[in-house]
Amino acid sequence: MNSRRLFGLANSPYLLLILAVFFWAGNFIVGRAVRADVPPVALAFWRWFIASILVTIPAWRHLPGDLALLRRGWLTVLLLSIAGIASFNTLLYIGLQYTIAVNALLLQSLMPVLIVALSFLYFRERISAVQAGGVVVSLAGAVVIIGQGSLDALLSLSINRGDVLVFIAVVGYAGYSIGLRKRPAVHPLSFVTATFIVGDLLLLPFYIWEFMAGHRLHIDDATVMAIGYVSVFPSIVSYLCFNRGVELVGANRAGMFIHLLPVFGSVMAIVFLGEVLRWYHAGGIILIASGIFMATRRGR
Repeated sequence: MNSRRLFGLANSPYLLLILAVFFWAGNFIVGRAVRADVPPVALAFWRWFIASILVTIPAWRHLPGDLALLRRGWLTVLLLSIAGIASFNTLLYIGLQYTIAVNALLLQSLMPVLIVALSFLYFRERISAVQAGGVVVSLAGAVVIIGQGSLDALLSLSINRGDVLVFIAVVGYAGYSIGLRKRPAVHPLSFVTATFIVGDLLLLPFYIWEFMAGHRLHIDDATVMAIGYVSVFPSIVSYLCFNRGVELVGANRAGMFIHLLPVFGSVMAIVFLGEVLRWYHAGGIILIASGIFMATRRGR
């Protein structure tokens, strides 16, 4: 890919956000699939450890010139590392030990709503009536897919401690999303390198505690591939794409694309697990696409 195409991609926010959520959907499936062989903190720790090494290589030429700004904004870097790196995925992985995928997806569908609420609370950022309607329509589409078109299925869901952990993770990532506007004005690779390393160091004592408690990583081909996937695509690629998307269109519009998680999750289940395309998949996709179109329209 030549530099012109890369530049074009870097200035295509909606394509970047679609890519980010696509790989995050894969992260969700992998985290659930390996929960018996990879302890949750170990999965998060090794994910960010490997991602830190991989991203440092291309970031090395930018870091020396960005260190002063990173040090000056150390508190912002620390808070974003806690909210978006150390806590979000770790709490999500732990939550998936106790709750079902449907519950976790439903809770994550609240993230765009939380982003809008936090943006107004902290920055007094308002949205138009059409954009608010888009949030509602898109959320409805996500609920239709997650609940498989059945109100009874949604009402039968029960709350457990895993759900509480996932909800805390979702609130934290909503905070990370709106906090990106305050990040130091450094190269994107320098920023993700700093947050990946800081976030992984914050996880180290919890990983040691988990290891000493007897929860050990079972290494085989499947776990190696799983850790390799989550280290590259949902980490480096998704974070670079999402951060750039927020930079270009703001947290409120970018957050809307989180509703694509159940869409991509359903498509992956159909392709890889042989599940059948149902009416609620099509209906939910139409609602989500309509809601995103409404919410991403720029007001007059």
